[in-house]
Amino acid sequence: MSEFFKAELKDRFLEYALERSDYFQIHTLYDEFLRPNYSLEYVQKLVHEILTYDVELLDVMGGNGLDVFMLASTASTQDFLDEGGFMNLYVKEEEKWDVFLGQLSGMPKLTKEEKKQIKKTAPDLKREKFMLVGLISAVAVSFLFTLISIFNETLLKPEYVPADEFERKMEQLREQYILENKRLQLDLREAQRVLDSLQE
Repeated sequence: MSEFFKAELKDRFLEYALERSDYFQIHTLYDEFLRPNYSLEYVQKLVHEILTYDVELLDVMGGNGLDVFMLASTASTQDFLDEGGFMNLYVKEEEKWDVFLGQLSGMPKLTKEEKKQIKKTAPDLKREKFMLVGLISAVAVSFLFTLISIFNETLLKPEYVPADEFERKMEQLREQYILENKRLQLDLREAQRVLDSLQE
């Protein structure tokens, strides 16, 4: 569990204690906030962390063989929560770490003279820029020619069929038509014969 979530839970435990006017069992915190994902021991650990930070935040009574069995809020509980509680402590700690890490990674800023010196010693990149522009232009022109050739092939040039192939296909269609016509005439005669035999 993250420190952020732990800090939020500790604050919720304290807020719950404030809402109650009497003592309550530590098991109640488990039932209210962490069941079934965490164990009762985890609740006890968080309560011990609260008490380790400040013993005055909760009034504790032992019992049933436990050091912490019953809990209640104290006058310090409300004051602590008004100051931001454990979440405020967590945020302050994170801010300290951010400042510390920022100091570690902070590079000293260069002066104007140092920047000029770096520019003087840096190699001239004009030739590389010119070559890069030329390469990109060549790729663009190649792409345009490819698009134009595809466009011409698919849309502008009609597909011609040679005359002898056209005549051969027409002859095949004509023969198929004649054969189909003869077959239909035979079927018609057969149907007529069956009809005549049924009428007699």
